[in-house]
Amino acid sequence: MKKIITAFLSTIAIASVVPSLFSFSTSDHSAFSQARWEKLGQRKVNFKADKDEIGVGKYEGFFNALRLKITKGSVTMKKMVVHFHNGEEREIELRENFTDGSTSRIIDLPANSRLIDKVVFWYESSSVAGNKPVIELWGRH
Repeated sequence: MKKIITAFLSTIAIASVVPSLFSFSTSDHSAFSQARWEKLGQRKVNFKADKDEIGVGKYEGFFNALRLKITKGSVTMKKMVVHFHNGEEREIELRENFTDGSTSRIIDLPANSRLIDKVVFWYESSSVAGNKPVIELWGRH
């Protein structure tokens, strides 16, 4: 009888631990997937052809991809140049019209040059009603 009670108690103990293990791994996974993209900065744009830059810096860490998000208006992005910490640059042709809430494609970065000093954008804004569009730069770790 003692063996049956011990086995029963062991089963109850395992049954109470297993659900918490699954909930831990589920919450850990969703937190990890949400933490992969980091907002690196933003700029309000002018109502003309212009260029702006967003400084990043080596203390932000390594990034393997970038993405742009446009809010509060429309912007025609011409190109962007990524300036890496090792002195290299990568020019990325965008030639895309963005509307409020739209995002760019994911721009993969070369594996050996992922510390970013700054990103420079060339654009034209076509917003109306006094709204200045905002360009957001996002990086994926």
